[in-house]
Amino acid sequence: MKFEGVIFDLDGTLVDSLEDIADSMNSVLQGCGFPSHDLRSYKRFIGNGIKNLVSEALPETFRTEELIDKCYNFMVEKYRYNFVNKTRPYDGIAEMLTELTARKIILTVFSNKADELTKKVVKALLPSWKFEAIIGSSNDIPRKPNPFGALLISRQLSIAPENLIYVGDSDLDMQTANSAGMYAVGALWGYRTKEELVSNGAQYLLYRPLDLIKLL
Repeated sequence: MKFEGVIFDLDGTLVDSLEDIADSMNSVLQGCGFPSHDLRSYKRFIGNGIKNLVSEALPETFRTEELIDKCYNFMVEKYRYNFVNKTRPYDGIAEMLTELTARKIILTVFSNKADELTKKVVKALLPSWKFEAIIGSSNDIPRKPNPFGALLISRQLSIAPENLIYVGDSDLDMQTANSAGMYAVGALWGYRTKEELVSNGAQYLLYRPLDLIKLL
């Protein structure tokens, strides 16, 4: 099979944003008088958008729609100013992107992070590589595992889904890839486990970023 492009998840795949997200949300929780969480907990919370993260982080008995909305607004505002304090590309990402570019493989990003922040993170931390499409969640783009965004990228690039590799670190990414008819690849350096990736349809596993080149 000839692969012509790659769709990357962002958080937990290209960049490690765990600490900035945790710091921002813990600040919101503390400001509201609630207990904070450790990084291990945030590995579970991340992946399905900030609003879901806010809901998961709040004590279960306080998860009213009104409070979730209030804390979501606080979180978005806090994270908007702290999204690259500690966030960095994973080791090996730069070399992988350079090698893919040299092989004329098209690079794209599809994230459940808000579209505005997705574009800001890529611009700030991955400026040396050209991404033909960068898409986050919005009113027009439903969150993963809905494959709409992945299939939109396929249409924009005029590349058939079966000729696209989809790389992510979570169950939602593997479900999205398979629903879109793309080649599902799990990144083992991310926030979730090998078992989760395999049980949700990973067709190939990466132990380090440059392992992706073996598929080409």
